Amino acid sequence: MALLRSRKDAPNARVAGKRPLRGRFTALAGILLVAFSAREAVSAASPLLGQIGADLPFDALTTGILGMLPTASFAVMGFLALPLVRRVRLEYLLLVAILLTTLGQLGRAGGWNVQAFLAFTCVAMLGIGLVNVVVPPLLMKYFPDRIGILAALHVTLLGVSTAVAAQFAIPLGTLYGWRFSIGIWAALSAVAALPWLTLLVAGRTLAPSGTPAADGRSLPSADGVKPWRSSIGWGTALVFAGCSSNTFAALTWLPVVLLDRGMSQETAGSMLALYSILALPVALMVPMVVVRMSRPLPVAVLFVAAFAIGYGGIIFAPPASAGIWVVIAGLGQGAYSFAFTMINKRTRTQSGSGSLSAFAQGTGYALASIGPFLFALLHTPGDGWLPSFGMLGAWLVALVAGAIMVNKPRMLEDQRPVPKRAPKIQVP
Repeated sequence: MALLRSRKDAPNARVAGKRPLRGRFTALAGILLVAFSAREAVSAASPLLGQIGADLPFDALTTGILGMLPTASFAVMGFLALPLVRRVRLEYLLLVAILLTTLGQLGRAGGWNVQAFLAFTCVAMLGIGLVNVVVPPLLMKYFPDRIGILAALHVTLLGVSTAVAAQFAIPLGTLYGWRFSIGIWAALSAVAALPWLTLLVAGRTLAPSGTPAADGRSLPSADGVKPWRSSIGWGTALVFAGCSSNTFAALTWLPVVLLDRGMSQETAGSMLALYSILALPVALMVPMVVVRMSRPLPVAVLFVAAFAIGYGGIIFAPPASAGIWVVIAGLGQGAYSFAFTMINKRTRTQSGSGSLSAFAQGTGYALASIGPFLFALLHTPGDGWLPSFGMLGAWLVALVAGAIMVNKPRMLEDQRPVPKRAPKIQVP
């Protein structure tokens, strides 16, 4: 489809055309390493719940809390980051995020009880939540001319990191124990900090124009950009809520559901890895397709359909065919790529991107945190998990509603409140 966006619809920095990557390789390496190390903490624990439960007495309530911690922590950090992205240099915020993720993973690997395990998991998830918020404005800052391809690579590597941890969780846990299996990924997080430390030590960051920044301050915020007063802000938040409630419920509970249907623990872990890795093909394609569509609603509807069909098969089809339905449901994860891409598609400035990213992810993940928690509470033995998946279906409706709200081609920066007129003074 031809690109149908007007000049007004493109970020200021994009209209200058493509620029060579020379001088931006360090930032590119930093963004890709952060993406590759960002999601192991999310998917590394759920395949090991059986082994962890032998040492730490998890029950249905604490397992439900563990399942909702990613989305709840992402929400908290989204709200906290909203003022920070306007006042603190993005590179510093990203380093703080990496530090939190690393310490959280190491801490929960040494967790001495359930409470400590949950507390350190929360620390790691807060770090990942800050990464989620900071990356879109960083892409706008360093690569405004390559938003589509860089967004695709970022989301693809998020899927890789999720799948790698899920696939190797059981083998590493069997060989070296669950503490090693969930703690080893902290090394990747630490490595991801190196390019950003290099940039800061060298004093080489880019202003939006692509020239070295004159100072270390972050860009001033765009006056009047208030995502909570815009249908773009609320629509993007609903898309994040819909896709995240489904994705994180699956990352936490899919192995449990498959075990309940008679699958072995190792095979169920492999199914989770398969589910996770299926985010890769759609993550590569979705951003580059969405940026070329003036109204990308059909893309979101396609992913909603994939989720719904996959869930139906997992619930009602014979267990031997579970792999087919896991594949179909896994393709629905492309909705996250859609949500991530819409942040920069519906903004034209670094400040607008940061504000929309923080608000949409804070609000969206706050709503989404209900999904993984209720998934456990709605289940009773013998119900076939139908009420739990029905709840996820309701979130798919919310996803479609949000996609409709952001479908119209317009920009967040243009939706500013009309200034109040000064009262007229009548002269006698």
